[in-house]
Amino acid sequence: MKINRRTFVGTGLAAAALLPAGLSRAQANDTIRIGVITDMSGIYRDVSGPTTVACARQAVEEFTAANPDIKVELLVADHQNKPDVGLTIIRQWFDEGVDAIENVGNSAIALGAKNLIEERNKVSLVTTAGSSDLTGKSCSANMVHWAWDSWCLAHSTATSLVRTGGDKWFFITADYAFGHAAEADATRFVEAAGGEVVGAVRYPYGSTTDFSSFLMQAQASGANTIAFANSGSELIACLKQAQEFGLPAAGLRMASMVGYITDVRGMGLDVAQGLSLTETFYWDMNERTRAFMDRVRPLLPEDVFPNMSQAGDYSVVTHYLKAVKELGVARAKASGRAVVDLMKEMPTDDDCFGAGTVRPDGRKIHPAYLFSVKSPAESTGPGDVYNLVSTVAAEEAFRPMAEGGCPII
Repeated sequence: MKINRRTFVGTGLAAAALLPAGLSRAQANDTIRIGVITDMSGIYRDVSGPTTVACARQAVEEFTAANPDIKVELLVADHQNKPDVGLTIIRQWFDEGVDAIENVGNSAIALGAKNLIEERNKVSLVTTAGSSDLTGKSCSANMVHWAWDSWCLAHSTATSLVRTGGDKWFFITADYAFGHAAEADATRFVEAAGGEVVGAVRYPYGSTTDFSSFLMQAQASGANTIAFANSGSELIACLKQAQEFGLPAAGLRMASMVGYITDVRGMGLDVAQGLSLTETFYWDMNERTRAFMDRVRPLLPEDVFPNMSQAGDYSVVTHYLKAVKELGVARAKASGRAVVDLMKEMPTDDDCFGAGTVRPDGRKIHPAYLFSVKSPAESTGPGDVYNLVSTVAAEEAFRPMAEGGCPII
């Protein structure tokens, strides 16, 4: 791949919305440059990708409309889910004056970029990467983690399911940083709630399409709950194959450690019905979320609904730009750490997540929601996919800061 700072692959968005590539040095010095690095062509394209770009763009357009004196440039690149490619793009962007990277939709890339971001004193606005280590042992004074993490989702889903009878778990886990973290977090919550993990298997991330042998291992293990520590097309494949083997019909519960409305839409309600999952955003949750959906809809293909990560892209870019305005462009470009410090001091508020805060470890705090996927008969339209089962309050939804081991607090 030829790495280009203006890679804008197949988004269906108007490239004219981005500022011209050939900025002069003077222009670059008074322009805030945000690099959206995400999966534009791989297995996580639907859960980040073009809709991530649309949501980030919506935040930029709203901010610049209200603040026309502040110039903002949005760049996009495809990391291909390869840490070496992702880190090369980030390094090149920083050489060219990019101030913040956003989305960073792969935990290995987000973790691997930590030292580079700190050395260059830039900002990392993480949404789709899910490892809870990003605000734990690998936290950074130059990074914030938005929307969700593996601890949040595992805590909500595992605790609720064990309490309602799903007390014997088998994990099918993607063999990379996020999958490992999600399995470890969920295991702890299953056991704390009185359940047990009776087995687990890890598969090669990004190159596995046949999950039949893993599903048969799960069925033979004596588990009553199969937990999937993966997402995107791999989660969809797992659930479709589980339906083909009749596992839900045999009484096995299906639980996703990270699941999105995009996954549910991708597999269809006939396959996903009854699946338990946690999201921190749902477009039809309240008047404010529906208002956001109305504004971003023109940038999206028909019947596409942002998930919690993509809503997080809008939210984190909005808050970052508010901090830039408060600090001043020159100071914001001079010190990413100063911007992040201010982001932590300022309360957050937007139509996707409502009012919230950013903790000293970089963790954005807001409620989480346990959903059950509707059956086809219950749904009234393409985006009507969830029944709300329970709400986890903001102060309980994320790992207590004292337990994370973050060295900067």
